[in-house]
Amino acid sequence: MESEMYFQSELVKTRIEIKDQTLSEISKELHDNIGQIISVGIMQLNRYINAGQPVLVNELNDLKEILAKSLDEIRILSRIINKDNLLQSNFIEAIKQDLERIKKLKSIQYNYTLTGEIPQISKEHDLFIYRIFQEALHNSLKHSHSDLFEVNINTTDSLFRLKMKDFGIGYDTAQLNSGLGLNNMKLRAKLIGAALIMESDSSGTTVTLEYPLTENNET
Repeated sequence: MESEMYFQSELVKTRIEIKDQTLSEISKELHDNIGQIISVGIMQLNRYINAGQPVLVNELNDLKEILAKSLDEIRILSRIINKDNLLQSNFIEAIKQDLERIKKLKSIQYNYTLTGEIPQISKEHDLFIYRIFQEALHNSLKHSHSDLFEVNINTTDSLFRLKMKDFGIGYDTAQLNSGLGLNNMKLRAKLIGAALIMESDSSGTTVTLEYPLTENNET
């Protein structure tokens, strides 16, 4: 009974963290990307107004491109806002959309591979797996200075394996044990019966989640 209560407590905490990080991402992108794009558009308009001359077609096309880019980024953010709905059906799709988002908004490349069938995992365990991925990705974006990520998902009849690798500067032992929330990630992995392995050196960092597929874990 006590262990079930603790599991449910961590589940609620995980949902809140996903929502908080989603709102944090939206706020940052609104300020850093969309805000700057719209500011450029306003500067263009002010220049046209102050010039007191007819606006040329190529100048209107430039403004159109600026507005189109801001609209494209707003659409990306709308997908982030809808992430909770997405997770109700397919957390792997949420992972793919996160990777596509950082590619578009941060000019970071990624390689993604999926081997095997997408497993049917309970929605509660889905959330824990996704949150572990989300935190590992956030750590790499913040600390590794890598411009390339590899995400490999492999599923057999008995095991779901998620491996994420960056090609950044790596972390020292002290950071691995404290500053990156690794203990929190390992705790959540343990709650769903999974193992979390983190390896880091000067060539980059690899985070591997190994989740056994049993009847008790399936939807």
